[in-house]
Amino acid sequence: MNFLSIVKRVAPFFLTFAVGLFIASFFVTVAAPNFQFRRGFSKHQQYHRRIESENRQLREENNRLKNRLAEMEKRDWVLDGDLDVPPPPPPVMPMKSVPQKTR
Repeated sequence: MNFLSIVKRVAPFFLTFAVGLFIASFFVTVAAPNFQFRRGFSKHQQYHRRIESENRQLREENNRLKNRLAEMEKRDWVLDGDLDVPPPPPPVMPMKSVPQKTR
């Protein structure tokens, strides 16, 4: 095969690839990736420790509230409708107007 026929077959592929990269560069970065992960590790470690401490505090508070509820149920502090409060009166019905006959 001669050189010109090879260029005719390969050139459209490379041109299409270049146009695709150009269009993709508007939406994503097409630069080589940066593999330096050590910079943000300390921030991730601090975040992880903070989340763990929050979880521990919430777990302790949850247990404390469960224990408090269990104590209230043991002492019958939970009201079962033992109140001596009368029910509220029914609402007053509005008066209907009676049409008057005119003579």
